[in-house]
Amino acid sequence: MNLFLRLLCLWLCLANAAAFLLMGVDKHRAQRNAWRISERTLFLPVLLGGSLGGCFGMFLFHHKTRHWYFRFGFPALLLLQTALGFYFTAAR
Repeated sequence: MNLFLRLLCLWLCLANAAAFLLMGVDKHRAQRNAWRISERTLFLPVLLGGSLGGCFGMFLFHHKTRHWYFRFGFPALLLLQTALGFYFTAAR
């Protein structure tokens, strides 16, 4: 595997882990009425390639599922990022 693919895999793993963990931490803070993570911050790692981790975190922690822009936005970004991945993989 060339260096670019290794770095891309590392990037995607980190973005997905960050999205998943942020959803869990924000849910934990919400249950304790503590300081919350902004919705913009929750969306950032998802936009940067962590849509799978964001979707898993949202549904596993049952967090932000009432907000339409999370409930539909995260899966839409997942579909878009998956389609882009297949497109660029097939173009190789």
